[in-house]
Amino acid sequence: MKTIGYAAKSSDAHMVPYHFERRNLRDNDVSIEILYSGVCHSDLHTVNGDWGDQPYPLVPGHEIVGKVIDVGSDVSKYKVGDHVAVGCMVDSCQTCDQCENHEEQFCRNGMTPTYGAPDRQTGEITQGGYSKHIVAREEFVMRVPESLDMARTAPILCAGITTYTPLKKFGVKQGSRVGVIGLGGLGHMAVKLAVAMGAEVTVLSRSAKKEQEAKNLGATGVLVSDDKEAMDASANAFDVIIDTVPVKHDLNPYTPLLDIDGTLVIVGQIGPMEEPITAPLVLGRRRVAGSLIGGIKETQEVLDFCAEHDIHPECKMINADEVNDAFAHLEKGDVAHRFVIDMSSLSVDA
Repeated sequence: MKTIGYAAKSSDAHMVPYHFERRNLRDNDVSIEILYSGVCHSDLHTVNGDWGDQPYPLVPGHEIVGKVIDVGSDVSKYKVGDHVAVGCMVDSCQTCDQCENHEEQFCRNGMTPTYGAPDRQTGEITQGGYSKHIVAREEFVMRVPESLDMARTAPILCAGITTYTPLKKFGVKQGSRVGVIGLGGLGHMAVKLAVAMGAEVTVLSRSAKKEQEAKNLGATGVLVSDDKEAMDASANAFDVIIDTVPVKHDLNPYTPLLDIDGTLVIVGQIGPMEEPITAPLVLGRRRVAGSLIGGIKETQEVLDFCAEHDIHPECKMINADEVNDAFAHLEKGDVAHRFVIDMSSLSVDA
């Protein structure tokens, strides 16, 4: 299938129109016309080469919603016209213990990311959602609940599942005390999801300027991390802290904020961190953990959870030719929402 997307041709992260071919349908494939594609900070890291060399040209995008336009002969879950979603991965071995446990993101043989990785059958490089179409294996396609706004659903496929998984894994429930470091694309979803789980949520930020925004999302307010007196007074105040900061930073101011057996979960930065001071960890049986995304079953679960609780990401809609401007804003770190590309702005004939 001939299609068009926006691709990085090199590590300068400048995106340009790119015509390419999607594979022919396999028996278990679903062909999707992409309607909306979220822009994730990890897209910027990837095309910049921050996480290693990339197989350019590269079409990013792993927050994808659209409608089914064709299905393979063995597909049973979807039909033409269904509203569906594709997230951060499009394949795995399906046979290892992790896949059988619905944790395909930890596939022992390596899951296949939605873009920038070899297809398990042909070896061709997967290309992502900044495009008009995608073809994906049925097992890695999810249903979009009818009550969700399609234009604001895409970020749930990454920002939503990335924060939902650790909130669930580390036992957030009614009455839990949750801190969220950062109020960007990931952070604002962490707030909304934790509030819906019944938690008391506080945003941790370097200044109080986002206080009203935090409250509008359901948080009780902002704890200013540069205010030593306020930080000292908040010792032992949290059961779970979700750290969404996507760059190297210092965890040491935050670990004393955890109560005994509390957990700080890193979901943003992949790479070096400042040297930790272990005393708060040892003396309080506190933990620093990491979390990736969730499996396909859990990603469907968060879609359904968001539909049940009327949770939508805060989104700014852009045209495909505005993606470089969106990347510039992500680079500056001045975004408190998720950019979403309206793919109707891109024509295959362009």
